[in-house]
Amino acid sequence: MAYWLMKSEPGTWSWDDQVKESPAEWDGVRNHQASNNMKAMKIGDKAFFYHSGKDREIVGVVRIVKEYYPDHTDPTGKFGMVDVEAVEPLKTPVSIADIKARPEFSEFQLVRNSRLSVMPVQSGHWKRICKMGGIDP
Repeated sequence: MAYWLMKSEPGTWSWDDQVKESPAEWDGVRNHQASNNMKAMKIGDKAFFYHSGKDREIVGVVRIVKEYYPDHTDPTGKFGMVDVEAVEPLKTPVSIADIKARPEFSEFQLVRNSRLSVMPVQSGHWKRICKMGGIDP
């Protein structure tokens, strides 16, 4: 199993939306690197659900339930999407400030490339963030 982080503006698609409409399409990604990351996702992989924008915190965990396929919202036909289902919320959201304050995350992609909307998460980082958030890895 691989681990990921997927970002969404809460005003566009929030954790509450994900829980209410789970499983749901993760569409609208228009960055080639993020799209390539989604192409690598497999059914059963898990991802952190990250509220970007003002909140800037990891709030939940989702699971990939449908692998990469064409994104019907892309008029160019160049990009795709995956389907995800809500697994569980973090008991304590983990902010980007909390992550940046810990030296063990200096190589975490969210710290190094905070603008990328879909990124891989190393197993060690996954376990540490789950612990910080009060859930089992």
